[in-house]
Amino acid sequence: MTKIFADRKIKMLFACIFFAIVFFTLISALLVIFKVGNTAYYIIVCSVCMGAIILLLCYGYFMEQHKIMETAISQITEYMAGNKDVSIESNDEGELYRLFHEVNSLAAILNAHAENEKNAKKFLRDTISDISHQLKTPLAALNIYNGLIQDEAKEKELPTIREFSLLSEQELDRMETLVQNLLKITKLDAGTIILEKTLENVSEIAEDTKRHFLFRAGQEGKEICLSGNEEITLLCDRNWIIEAVGNLVKNALDHTEKGGFIRIEWRAFTSIVQITVKDNGSGIHPEDLHHIFKRFYRSRFSKDTQGIGLGLSLTKAIVEAHNGTIEVDSTLGEGTSFAINFLNPTKL
Repeated sequence: MTKIFADRKIKMLFACIFFAIVFFTLISALLVIFKVGNTAYYIIVCSVCMGAIILLLCYGYFMEQHKIMETAISQITEYMAGNKDVSIESNDEGELYRLFHEVNSLAAILNAHAENEKNAKKFLRDTISDISHQLKTPLAALNIYNGLIQDEAKEKELPTIREFSLLSEQELDRMETLVQNLLKITKLDAGTIILEKTLENVSEIAEDTKRHFLFRAGQEGKEICLSGNEEITLLCDRNWIIEAVGNLVKNALDHTEKGGFIRIEWRAFTSIVQITVKDNGSGIHPEDLHHIFKRFYRSRFSKDTQGIGLGLSLTKAIVEAHNGTIEVDSTLGEGTSFAINFLNPTKL
């Protein structure tokens, strides 16, 4: 009870109501004492006036409370829209202003957490970027040295050295891919990459992607098939979309046995362009489906010892940078399908 009356406005409301009741009660009592003519009539009039005044007092109070709440809601809405500098006025007394003070405190805590997380992410991005740049120079040197070793082994017919130098070359290629992907992801995270969007023919993007993997597919006895309307276009950054689709094709080749197929399909709906990469490979375990886009994620069911767990993460980052979405559907032992969906502003 005492907490309720801590609010100055509530105390004033109750005081006004109390004085109104006392005032009209006294008037009614005086009318009875002095036996004024038509006493009952005047008492009824006094009661109606008292009720009207009480209603007006309550209406005024609740209207003021409504305005305060509307202001608070607009401030909260503005905060949720991204303005972190807004706060609700909470300099008065009462439970409502105590609530507003707690909301302001919560907003301040959230701002501090957001700032700390932003700084931590920036530090991580900068660290990864610095390490990646530092690795590029020794990797380039190692590739040169390895090439010299291969040439020497070939000239002097040293098959063992040549075999291990080829294996060394594969590992160096993996390391270079990892470094390049790390750099690309950190640039996308940092927002330092400006996408140069132009209207591109999707079938040409698919053809370029197929051409890039055609030699590997032939070597491994796999087939890459294309299917889609040659007139479909997409507003995008061509190089980055080829990177995204290429990562999906590479992932499909990695998990498909000899004689398998990888199909790149594209379709246009009313306002969406969809690119799908399907395969009839080993599929993804249900336990892994919700984690495959996480960086460096390695499944405990996967037999792939060569993957570095960045390709799908990079694809997701590229797709989201284009305001698109990526979905996966997979059946263990039957195959996997990745679907990328982009809004097509030319059809909106």
